[in-house]
Amino acid sequence: MTLIDAFKSTENMLMDAGIDDYRFDSECLLIKAADKTRRDVLCHGDDVLSEQDEKLLLKVKAQMEKLRDAAIPVKKRSINTDDAVELFGKHGMHDKEQLFQYRRASRVNIYSIGEFEDYFYGYMVPDTSYVKYFDLVPCHAGFLLLLPVKTDPKHVEHPAIREKLFSILHSSYRWSDSLEVPNVGALNKMIVDGRGQDLILMQEALQEKNIGQVAEKAVKDPDRRIVMIAGPSSSGKTTFSHRLSTQFAALGYNPHPISVDNYFRNREEYPLDENGQPDFEALGCVDIPQFNEDMNALLSGKTIELPRFNFKTGKREYKGEMLKLGKKDILVIEGIHCLNDAMSSELPKESKFKIYISALTQLNVDEHNRIPTTDGRLIRRMVRDARTRGTSALETIERWPSVRRGEDKNIFPYQESADVMFNSALVYELAVLKLYAEPLLFNIPRDREEYDEAKRLLKFLDYFLAIDSDVIPKTSILREFIGGSCLNV
Repeated sequence: MTLIDAFKSTENMLMDAGIDDYRFDSECLLIKAADKTRRDVLCHGDDVLSEQDEKLLLKVKAQMEKLRDAAIPVKKRSINTDDAVELFGKHGMHDKEQLFQYRRASRVNIYSIGEFEDYFYGYMVPDTSYVKYFDLVPCHAGFLLLLPVKTDPKHVEHPAIREKLFSILHSSYRWSDSLEVPNVGALNKMIVDGRGQDLILMQEALQEKNIGQVAEKAVKDPDRRIVMIAGPSSSGKTTFSHRLSTQFAALGYNPHPISVDNYFRNREEYPLDENGQPDFEALGCVDIPQFNEDMNALLSGKTIELPRFNFKTGKREYKGEMLKLGKKDILVIEGIHCLNDAMSSELPKESKFKIYISALTQLNVDEHNRIPTTDGRLIRRMVRDARTRGTSALETIERWPSVRRGEDKNIFPYQESADVMFNSALVYELAVLKLYAEPLLFNIPRDREEYDEAKRLLKFLDYFLAIDSDVIPKTSILREFIGGSCLNV
C-alpha cells in the first residue's frame, strides 16, 4: 500500500476527529484544525510543531486506530464524467472539477467512506482495517504518515529525516505553486489557454539558473577538480553533467564530462542478483580499480585513453580518445554510484565535489492524488531505452523492480552526503512524454504479467493533454529521453 492509499482511507477519520478543513500535499498532510477559538495549521515548513499541535496529532492517531478497528467499507461506484464534474464542483473540490473537464473517458469511479465522496487514482483497499500498521510522527511543521514496506508488512520503520532532500523538494513545490500549476488540471488549462510554451521557457530558465549556481559553488574551492554526480535511474544525470560543464566553461574553466557507464565491465562479468539475473545496478558492474587508476593518473598530470561502453554488444571499447588535464580543467563524472566512496576510494577526498540529482515530481494529479516520483522516472526510462537501447516497454517494466532494489541499496543511502542537490523534474514533462510512451505501452500483450502496470500507466497518462516536443529546447534534460538534444547524450 502506498502513502496516498492510507491518506485516502483516513479522510473520514480526520473529519470525525474534529478536523473540518484539510487538504493533502504530495509529501505531507496539511491540516487545519478548528475549534471555537483558534485555527492552527500543520504543514510542511521551516518551523516545528507546537505542543498543542502534537497533542492534536495524538488525537488524530487515536481516532484513526478506532476507525481502522471498525473496518469501515470503502465503496465504489461509476458515474458519468459530466456528473463527476458537477459533483466535485458542489463539494468544493475544484481541482478535481478542473481535472475531469479535460478527461476523455466517459465515466469516472467515485469512492466513498460513509457520507464522504472522493476520487482516487489507482486501486483502493476494501475497508479501513487494511491500514493495520501505521504511525504519525512530527516532521518540521507537519507530520509524516509512516507505513510498512512489502518485505516487512507488520513493522513500521521510523527513518531519519533526509533534510537536504526535504529542502529541495519543498523549494520545488513553492516554485510550482508560484506558477499556479500545482496539479494536472491546472497544467491542462494552461495548455488549452496557449500558455504551454511560456511555462516551458520559464521552467528551463529556472533550471539553467540553478545549474549556474551549482557551478559557482563547485569552483569556490580550487582543490575540488572532480565533480561527482549521482542519482537514480533516468534522473537526467548525463544532460545535467553537460549543462553543468557549459556553466563551468562560462566561468573560465575547461570541463570534461565522463560517464561511469563507460567503465562498466564486460556484461558477462556482471554480478548476479538474488534471482540469478545480472544485477545491472550493482557497484560490481563498474571496473573500480581501472576507474581509480585513470582518475588518479589525470590528477597527477598524465595522459590516459578513455573507454567507451557499447550497450548493444555489452563490451567496453577503446577508440583512441585521449585526455590530459590542465590547470583550469575539471572532471565532471556522472553515474549512479558516484556518491558511494567505495567507487572513488583511491581519490583524494578534498578533490571531490558531490552532487545528487533526482526527478522529484512536484506536480499532483489533484490535491488528494500525488504523482509518484518513480512513475515519472519509469516513463522517462521507457521512452529513452526504446529509442537508444532497443528495449521494449515490457522489458523496461519487467526490469524496474530490480532497478528500484538497486537504487534502495546503492543510491538513496548516500544522497545526504551530497554537497548540493538538484531537482531535474519538469512540471510539463509528462504532457510531452505521453506522446512517446503511449504507443510503447499499447504494445504490451494482454497475456503478460506487465500488462496491468501498462494499463495503470496508460490511465495515468490519459489525464494529460499533450504538448508537441518541437517547442522543447535542444538543451533540455527532457531531450535526453525523447531525443533531439544538441548535447552528447
